[in-house]
Amino acid sequence: MESSVLAFATDLLDEGGDTFFGNLADRAQVGGVTLASVYHEARDVFPHNPRRVIRYLEPGAAYFRPDPARWSGRRLRPAPSTAIGERDPFAEAAEEARRRGLKLHAWTVFCHNDRLGFEHPDCAPANAFGDRHLTELCPAHPEVREYARTLVTELARYGVDAIRAESLHFHGLRHGYHHERYFEELGPAAEALLGLCFCAHCRAEAVRAGVPADEAAAAVRAELRRRLADDAAAAEPAALDELADGAVAAYVDASAATVTSLAAELAEEAARHGMRLSFMDGGGPGTGWLSGIDLPGLAKAAHQIETLGYARTPEEVREKVAAFALHGVRPQDMAVILRPMASDCDGPENLAAKIAVLRALGVPEVEFYHYGLMRLSSLDRIGAALG
Repeated sequence: MESSVLAFATDLLDEGGDTFFGNLADRAQVGGVTLASVYHEARDVFPHNPRRVIRYLEPGAAYFRPDPARWSGRRLRPAPSTAIGERDPFAEAAEEARRRGLKLHAWTVFCHNDRLGFEHPDCAPANAFGDRHLTELCPAHPEVREYARTLVTELARYGVDAIRAESLHFHGLRHGYHHERYFEELGPAAEALLGLCFCAHCRAEAVRAGVPADEAAAAVRAELRRRLADDAAAAEPAALDELADGAVAAYVDASAATVTSLAAELAEEAARHGMRLSFMDGGGPGTGWLSGIDLPGLAKAAHQIETLGYARTPEEVREKVAAFALHGVRPQDMAVILRPMASDCDGPENLAAKIAVLRALGVPEVEFYHYGLMRLSSLDRIGAALG
Protein backbone atom coordinates (compact mmCIF):
# COMPACT_ATOMS: atom_id res chain seq x y z
CA MET A 1 0.00 0.00 0.00
CA GLU A 2 1.31 3.44 -0.97
CA SER A 3 1.26 6.13 1.70
CA SER A 4 1.81 9.86 1.99
CA VAL A 5 1.10 12.83 4.24
CA LEU A 6 -0.69 15.98 3.11
CA ALA A 7 1.26 19.15 3.89
CA PHE A 8 1.64 22.84 3.11
CA ALA A 9 4.64 24.34 1.37
CA THR A 10 5.00 26.62 4.38
CA ASP A 11 5.62 23.53 6.55
CA LEU A 12 8.65 22.81 4.38
CA LEU A 13 9.83 26.42 4.32
CA ASP A 14 9.41 27.03 8.06
CA GLU A 15 11.07 23.80 9.21
CA GLY A 16 13.63 23.32 6.48
CA GLY A 17 14.01 20.32 4.19
CA ASP A 18 16.02 18.14 6.55
CA THR A 19 13.52 18.39 9.40
CA PHE A 20 10.41 18.25 7.20
CA PHE A 21 11.47 15.26 5.11
CA GLY A 22 13.15 13.62 8.08
CA ASN A 23 9.85 13.65 9.96
CA LEU A 24 8.04 12.19 6.97
CA ALA A 25 10.55 9.43 6.32
CA ASP A 26 11.72 8.60 9.84
CA ARG A 27 8.76 9.37 12.08
CA ALA A 28 5.74 8.83 9.79
CA GLN A 29 7.58 6.29 7.60
CA VAL A 30 5.46 7.15 4.57
CA GLY A 31 6.46 6.77 0.94
CA GLY A 32 5.47 10.21 -0.27
CA VAL A 33 4.31 13.74 0.42
CA THR A 34 1.19 15.45 -0.94
CA LEU A 35 2.07 19.12 -1.09
CA ALA A 36 -0.52 21.87 -1.60
CA SER A 37 0.16 23.62 -4.92
CA VAL A 38 -2.87 25.95 -5.00
CA TYR A 39 -4.89 26.48 -1.85
CA HIS A 40 -7.74 28.56 -0.45
CA GLU A 41 -7.94 31.03 2.40
CA ALA A 42 -7.73 29.66 5.94
CA ARG A 43 -6.57 30.30 9.49
CA ASP A 44 -4.82 27.35 11.08
CA VAL A 45 -3.06 26.34 14.29
CA PHE A 46 0.32 24.61 13.79
CA PRO A 47 1.33 22.64 16.91
CA HIS A 48 4.99 21.95 16.04
CA ASN A 49 5.90 24.79 13.68
CA PRO A 50 9.12 26.48 14.93
CA ARG A 51 8.27 29.91 13.53
CA ARG A 52 4.55 30.44 14.27
CA VAL A 53 1.58 28.78 15.91
CA ILE A 54 -1.15 30.57 13.96
CA ARG A 55 -0.98 31.38 10.26
CA TYR A 56 -3.44 32.99 7.88
CA LEU A 57 -3.33 31.47 4.41
CA GLU A 58 -3.92 33.85 1.52
CA PRO A 59 -6.98 33.45 -0.70
CA GLY A 60 -6.42 31.38 -3.83
CA ALA A 61 -2.62 31.38 -3.62
CA ALA A 62 -0.12 29.22 -5.52
CA TYR A 63 2.84 27.63 -3.75
CA PHE A 64 5.00 27.09 -6.82
CA ARG A 65 6.53 29.52 -9.32
CA PRO A 66 4.33 29.70 -12.43
CA ASP A 67 6.04 29.98 -15.80
CA PRO A 68 5.17 33.52 -17.04
CA ALA A 69 5.35 32.48 -20.69
CA ARG A 70 2.78 29.75 -20.17
CA TRP A 71 0.27 32.20 -18.65
CA SER A 72 0.90 35.12 -20.97
CA GLY A 73 -2.34 36.82 -22.04
CA ARG A 74 -4.48 34.84 -19.58
CA ARG A 75 -6.89 36.52 -17.18
CA LEU A 76 -6.97 33.51 -14.87
CA ARG A 77 -3.47 32.76 -13.67
CA PRO A 78 -2.03 31.41 -10.41
CA ALA A 79 -0.73 34.09 -8.04
CA PRO A 80 2.27 32.95 -5.97
CA SER A 81 1.77 33.26 -2.22
CA THR A 82 3.72 36.05 -0.56
CA ALA A 83 4.73 33.43 2.03
CA ILE A 84 7.11 31.73 -0.41
CA GLY A 85 9.02 34.90 -1.31
CA GLU A 86 11.35 34.23 -4.22
CA ARG A 87 11.63 30.53 -3.47
CA ASP A 88 9.94 27.64 -5.27
CA PRO A 89 8.84 25.11 -2.63
CA PHE A 90 7.78 22.60 -5.29
CA ALA A 91 11.21 22.60 -6.89
CA GLU A 92 12.81 22.15 -3.47
CA ALA A 93 10.37 19.39 -2.54
CA ALA A 94 10.86 17.62 -5.87
CA GLU A 95 14.63 17.57 -5.48
CA GLU A 96 14.51 16.32 -1.89
CA ALA A 97 11.83 13.73 -2.65
CA ARG A 98 13.90 12.31 -5.50
CA ARG A 99 16.96 12.18 -3.28
CA ARG A 100 15.09 10.25 -0.60
CA GLY A 101 13.13 8.01 -2.95
CA LEU A 102 9.76 9.54 -2.01
CA LYS A 103 6.86 10.34 -4.33
CA LEU A 104 5.59 13.90 -4.71
CA HIS A 105 1.89 14.58 -5.22
CA ALA A 106 0.35 17.98 -6.00
CA TRP A 107 -2.68 18.75 -3.83
CA THR A 108 -4.48 21.28 -6.04
CA VAL A 109 -7.64 23.22 -5.21
CA PHE A 110 -9.18 24.08 -8.58
CA CYS A 111 -12.61 25.73 -8.47
CA HIS A 112 -12.71 27.02 -4.89
CA ASN A 113 -10.55 30.07 -5.54
CA ASP A 114 -11.57 33.11 -3.56
CA ARG A 115 -8.90 35.32 -5.17
CA LEU A 116 -9.78 34.65 -8.81
CA GLY A 117 -13.54 34.67 -8.21
CA PHE A 118 -13.44 38.17 -6.74
CA GLU A 119 -11.02 39.41 -9.41
CA HIS A 120 -13.09 37.96 -12.28
CA PRO A 121 -16.76 37.71 -11.22
CA ASP A 122 -17.85 36.64 -14.70
CA CYS A 123 -15.89 33.40 -14.15
CA ALA A 124 -17.76 32.64 -10.91
CA PRO A 125 -20.99 30.62 -10.70
CA ALA A 126 -24.25 32.58 -10.83
CA ASN A 127 -27.41 31.51 -9.02
CA ALA A 128 -30.87 31.67 -10.58
CA PHE A 129 -31.13 35.39 -9.71
CA GLY A 130 -27.76 36.19 -11.29
CA ASP A 131 -25.92 36.64 -7.97
CA ARG A 132 -22.31 35.49 -8.25
CA HIS A 133 -20.67 33.05 -5.82
CA LEU A 134 -17.33 34.85 -5.74
CA THR A 135 -15.41 32.27 -3.71
CA GLU A 136 -15.71 29.82 -6.62
CA LEU A 137 -14.95 29.36 -10.29
CA CYS A 138 -17.49 27.78 -12.63
CA PRO A 139 -16.35 24.47 -14.20
CA ALA A 140 -18.33 25.25 -17.36
CA HIS A 141 -16.53 28.51 -18.09
CA PRO A 142 -14.01 28.05 -20.94
CA GLU A 143 -11.37 30.19 -19.24
CA VAL A 144 -11.72 28.20 -16.02
CA ARG A 145 -11.26 24.96 -17.92
CA GLU A 146 -8.20 26.36 -19.69
CA TYR A 147 -6.81 27.52 -16.34
CA ALA A 148 -7.30 24.04 -14.85
CA ARG A 149 -5.63 22.27 -17.78
CA THR A 150 -2.67 24.64 -17.67
CA LEU A 151 -2.24 24.07 -13.93
CA VAL A 152 -1.91 20.34 -14.57
CA THR A 153 0.68 20.97 -17.30
CA GLU A 154 2.63 23.35 -15.05
CA LEU A 155 2.86 20.89 -12.19
CA ALA A 156 4.15 18.13 -14.45
CA ARG A 157 7.55 19.86 -14.73
CA TYR A 158 8.23 19.06 -11.06
CA GLY A 159 8.11 15.31 -11.58
CA VAL A 160 4.77 15.00 -9.77
CA ASP A 161 3.34 11.48 -9.51
CA ALA A 162 -0.32 12.44 -9.03
CA ILE A 163 -2.55 15.51 -9.06
CA ARG A 164 -4.89 15.41 -6.06
CA ALA A 165 -7.78 17.39 -7.55
CA GLU A 166 -9.80 19.07 -4.82
CA SER A 167 -12.85 21.23 -5.60
CA LEU A 168 -12.96 20.15 -9.23
CA HIS A 169 -16.73 20.63 -9.17
CA PHE A 170 -19.50 23.06 -8.22
CA HIS A 171 -20.13 23.99 -4.57
CA GLY A 172 -23.15 24.58 -2.43
CA LEU A 173 -24.25 27.79 -0.79
CA ARG A 174 -22.41 27.24 2.51
CA HIS A 175 -18.90 26.92 1.24
CA GLY A 176 -15.86 29.00 1.80
CA TYR A 177 -16.51 32.47 3.14
CA HIS A 178 -15.90 33.81 6.60
CA HIS A 179 -18.76 35.40 8.54
CA GLU A 180 -21.47 33.76 6.44
CA ARG A 181 -24.82 34.72 7.94
CA TYR A 182 -28.21 33.01 7.69
CA PHE A 183 -30.53 34.42 10.33
CA GLU A 184 -33.68 32.90 8.90
CA GLU A 185 -33.84 29.11 8.55
CA LEU A 186 -33.57 28.57 4.81
CA GLY A 187 -34.15 24.84 4.78
CA PRO A 188 -32.12 22.29 2.79
CA ALA A 189 -34.11 22.71 -0.43
CA ALA A 190 -33.61 26.48 -0.62
CA GLU A 191 -29.91 26.11 0.19
CA ALA A 192 -29.56 23.48 -2.52
CA LEU A 193 -31.32 25.60 -5.13
CA LEU A 194 -29.27 28.69 -4.25
CA GLY A 195 -26.14 26.68 -4.97
CA LEU A 196 -27.04 25.80 -8.57
CA CYS A 197 -25.18 27.71 -11.29
CA PHE A 198 -27.22 29.34 -14.05
CA CYS A 199 -24.44 31.30 -15.72
CA ALA A 200 -24.51 31.61 -19.51
CA HIS A 201 -22.03 28.75 -19.95
CA CYS A 202 -23.95 26.33 -17.72
CA ARG A 203 -27.19 27.20 -19.48
CA ALA A 204 -25.58 26.62 -22.86
CA GLU A 205 -24.29 23.21 -21.77
CA ALA A 206 -27.76 22.29 -20.52
CA VAL A 207 -29.38 23.36 -23.78
CA ARG A 208 -26.86 21.26 -25.72
CA ALA A 209 -27.99 18.33 -23.58
CA GLY A 210 -31.62 19.00 -24.52
CA VAL A 211 -32.58 20.61 -21.21
CA PRO A 212 -34.86 23.69 -21.16
CA ALA A 213 -32.45 25.82 -19.14
CA ASP A 214 -34.56 28.99 -19.03
CA GLU A 215 -37.57 27.02 -17.83
CA ALA A 216 -35.46 25.37 -15.14
CA ALA A 217 -34.09 28.75 -13.99
CA ALA A 218 -37.59 30.27 -13.82
CA ALA A 219 -38.84 27.32 -11.79
CA VAL A 220 -35.92 27.62 -9.37
CA ARG A 221 -36.51 31.36 -8.92
CA ALA A 222 -40.19 30.83 -8.22
CA GLU A 223 -39.52 28.01 -5.77
CA LEU A 224 -36.86 30.02 -3.97
CA ARG A 225 -39.11 33.07 -3.63
CA ARG A 226 -41.83 30.85 -2.18
CA ARG A 227 -39.49 29.21 0.34
CA LEU A 228 -37.72 32.44 1.29
CA ALA A 229 -41.01 34.17 2.00
CA ASP A 230 -42.67 31.50 4.12
CA ASP A 231 -41.38 29.60 7.18
CA ALA A 232 -43.72 26.71 6.49
CA ALA A 233 -42.59 26.44 2.87
CA ALA A 234 -38.94 26.50 3.96
CA ALA A 235 -39.58 23.48 6.15
CA GLU A 236 -41.23 21.43 3.39
CA PRO A 237 -39.35 18.32 2.25
CA ALA A 238 -37.34 18.78 -0.92
CA ALA A 239 -38.83 17.48 -4.16
CA LEU A 240 -36.24 18.89 -6.52
CA ASP A 241 -36.68 16.12 -9.07
CA GLU A 242 -40.29 17.22 -9.61
CA LEU A 243 -39.64 20.92 -10.27
CA ALA A 244 -40.64 22.05 -13.77
CA ASP A 245 -41.68 18.49 -14.62
CA GLY A 246 -38.15 17.22 -14.09
CA ALA A 247 -36.37 20.03 -15.94
CA VAL A 248 -34.43 21.09 -12.83
CA ALA A 249 -33.21 17.54 -12.18
CA ALA A 250 -32.16 17.28 -15.83
CA TYR A 251 -30.33 20.59 -15.45
CA VAL A 252 -28.40 19.22 -12.47
CA ASP A 253 -27.50 16.14 -14.50
CA ALA A 254 -26.13 18.42 -17.24
CA SER A 255 -24.00 20.15 -14.58
CA ALA A 256 -22.63 16.75 -13.58
CA ALA A 257 -21.70 16.05 -17.20
CA THR A 258 -19.76 19.34 -17.18
CA VAL A 259 -17.75 18.24 -14.14
CA THR A 260 -17.13 14.76 -15.53
CA SER A 261 -15.91 16.09 -18.87
CA LEU A 262 -13.51 18.50 -17.12
CA ALA A 263 -12.14 15.68 -14.98
CA ALA A 264 -11.65 13.58 -18.11
CA GLU A 265 -9.79 16.42 -19.85
CA LEU A 266 -7.47 16.92 -16.89
CA ALA A 267 -6.89 13.18 -16.48
CA GLU A 268 -5.91 12.96 -20.14
CA GLU A 269 -3.56 15.95 -19.76
CA ALA A 270 -2.03 14.42 -16.63
CA ALA A 271 -1.50 11.08 -18.36
CA ARG A 272 0.29 12.84 -21.23
CA HIS A 273 2.90 13.90 -18.68
CA GLY A 274 3.11 10.57 -16.86
CA MET A 275 0.88 11.62 -13.94
CA ARG A 276 -2.35 10.36 -12.42
CA LEU A 277 -5.40 12.47 -11.56
CA SER A 278 -7.18 11.69 -8.30
CA PHE A 279 -10.62 13.26 -8.05
CA MET A 280 -11.29 14.18 -4.43
CA ASP A 281 -14.88 13.63 -3.25
CA GLY A 282 -14.81 14.65 0.38
CA GLY A 283 -18.50 14.25 1.07
CA GLY A 284 -18.92 10.76 -0.30
CA PRO A 285 -21.86 9.03 -2.01
CA GLY A 286 -25.23 10.71 -1.68
CA THR A 287 -23.81 14.16 -0.95
CA GLY A 288 -22.44 15.39 -4.27
CA TRP A 289 -25.29 15.33 -6.81
CA LEU A 290 -25.98 19.06 -6.53
CA SER A 291 -22.23 19.75 -6.81
CA GLY A 292 -22.07 17.92 -10.13
CA ILE A 293 -20.40 14.81 -8.72
CA ASP A 294 -21.46 11.75 -10.72
CA LEU A 295 -19.40 8.97 -9.17
CA PRO A 296 -19.94 6.28 -11.83
CA GLY A 297 -18.97 8.77 -14.52
CA LEU A 298 -16.00 10.13 -12.61
CA ALA A 299 -14.74 6.62 -11.86
CA LYS A 300 -14.29 6.22 -15.63
CA ALA A 301 -13.01 9.75 -16.25
CA ALA A 302 -10.36 10.05 -13.53
CA HIS A 303 -7.58 7.64 -12.66
CA GLN A 304 -8.65 7.43 -9.04
CA ILE A 305 -11.32 8.64 -6.60
CA GLU A 306 -10.09 9.92 -3.26
CA THR A 307 -12.23 10.45 -0.19
CA LEU A 308 -12.04 11.28 3.49
CA GLY A 309 -11.99 8.31 5.83
CA TYR A 310 -12.48 10.52 8.88
CA ALA A 311 -14.07 8.25 11.47
CA ARG A 312 -13.56 6.96 14.99
CA THR A 313 -13.74 3.24 14.19
CA PRO A 314 -12.42 0.88 11.51
CA GLU A 315 -15.99 -0.25 10.88
CA GLU A 316 -16.99 3.27 9.90
CA VAL A 317 -14.07 3.45 7.48
CA ARG A 318 -15.17 0.16 5.94
CA GLU A 319 -18.71 1.50 5.50
CA LYS A 320 -17.44 4.64 3.78
CA VAL A 321 -15.48 2.63 1.21
CA ALA A 322 -18.34 0.16 0.76
CA ALA A 323 -20.69 3.05 -0.04
CA PHE A 324 -18.45 4.04 -2.95
CA ALA A 325 -18.55 0.49 -4.29
CA LEU A 326 -22.34 0.78 -4.48
CA HIS A 327 -21.87 3.81 -6.74
CA GLY A 328 -19.51 2.22 -9.24
CA VAL A 329 -16.18 3.03 -7.57
CA ARG A 330 -14.10 -0.06 -6.84
CA PRO A 331 -11.89 -0.03 -3.74
CA GLN A 332 -8.85 -0.73 -5.90
CA ASP A 333 -9.52 2.56 -7.73
CA MET A 334 -9.57 4.62 -4.53
CA ALA A 335 -7.32 6.50 -2.15
CA VAL A 336 -8.49 7.23 1.39
CA ILE A 337 -7.36 10.02 3.71
CA LEU A 338 -7.20 9.24 7.42
CA ARG A 339 -6.62 11.53 10.39
CA PRO A 340 -4.19 10.20 12.99
CA MET A 341 -5.07 12.91 15.51
CA ALA A 342 -7.02 12.36 18.72
CA SER A 343 -10.24 13.56 17.06
CA ASP A 344 -10.29 10.27 15.13
CA CYS A 345 -7.73 7.98 16.78
CA ASP A 346 -7.10 6.94 20.38
CA GLY A 347 -3.75 5.34 19.54
CA PRO A 348 -1.65 3.61 16.87
CA GLU A 349 -3.68 0.41 17.21
CA ASN A 350 -6.83 2.25 16.10
CA LEU A 351 -5.02 3.73 13.09
CA ALA A 352 -3.40 0.40 12.24
CA ALA A 353 -6.81 -1.30 12.30
CA LYS A 354 -8.17 1.26 9.82
CA ILE A 355 -5.20 0.74 7.53
CA ALA A 356 -5.75 -3.02 7.77
CA VAL A 357 -9.37 -2.55 6.71
CA LEU A 358 -8.29 -0.56 3.65
CA ARG A 359 -5.69 -3.18 2.75
CA ALA A 360 -8.24 -5.98 3.08
CA LEU A 361 -10.68 -4.13 0.84
CA GLY A 362 -7.99 -3.65 -1.81
CA VAL A 363 -7.53 0.13 -1.44
CA PRO A 364 -3.99 0.72 -2.81
CA GLU A 365 -3.26 4.12 -1.31
CA VAL A 366 -3.68 5.86 2.05
CA GLU A 367 -2.92 9.47 2.95
CA PHE A 368 -2.79 11.24 6.30
CA TYR A 369 -4.08 14.70 7.13
CA HIS A 370 -2.21 16.95 7.89
CA TYR A 371 1.52 17.36 8.58
CA GLY A 372 1.52 20.90 9.97
CA LEU A 373 -1.81 20.62 11.76
CA MET A 374 -0.90 17.57 13.84
CA ARG A 375 1.41 17.08 16.79
CA LEU A 376 4.67 15.25 16.19
CA SER A 377 3.26 12.41 18.29
CA SER A 378 0.64 11.91 15.58
CA LEU A 379 3.41 11.50 13.01
CA ASP A 380 4.87 8.81 15.30
CA ARG A 381 1.43 7.22 15.40
CA ILE A 382 1.45 6.94 11.60
CA GLY A 383 4.85 5.26 11.65
CA ALA A 384 3.78 2.81 14.30
CA ALA A 385 0.54 2.00 12.45
CA LEU A 386 2.25 1.49 9.08
CA GLY A 387 5.00 -0.57 10.70
